[in-house]
Amino acid sequence: RIREHIADKTKLPILIFPEGTCINNTSVMMFKKGSFEVGGTIHPVAIKYDPRFGDAFWNSTKYSMMTYVFNIMTSWAIVCNVWYLPPMVKEEEEDAVHFASRVKAVIAAQGGMSVLPWDGGLKRKKVKESFKEEQQKKYCQIV
Repeated sequence: RIREHIADKTKLPILIFPEGTCINNTSVMMFKKGSFEVGGTIHPVAIKYDPRFGDAFWNSTKYSMMTYVFNIMTSWAIVCNVWYLPPMVKEEEEDAVHFASRVKAVIAAQGGMSVLPWDGGLKRKKVKESFKEEQQKKYCQIV
């Protein structure tokens, strides 16, 4: 459906959040590669919240949804910086994962955030044992 949409030049662009979730305004997590596989031009946008008047971040492990909504509704203001970055296209030899990583790096640099190599699933799930073992093996080889 996305390919059909971008092929039709009479239609407006699609807004996609490829992280799938957001974290505490300090980092950019791994992008889902699907939106980078369809072709077309990507118009990256960096968004970073300014927590001086109210924090838009919801720590779901610490606060209930009702508490979060109350905090948002009673905050002085929710302020964010938005940067519209130059359009980007996938390079000839680049796959969707590398293209997504390149776009993510540009967004993170503009917002002054760090780049994380994992997705938002770690917020809610435990790390797989196989992943831990793989990292332990790499560490043992270094040591």
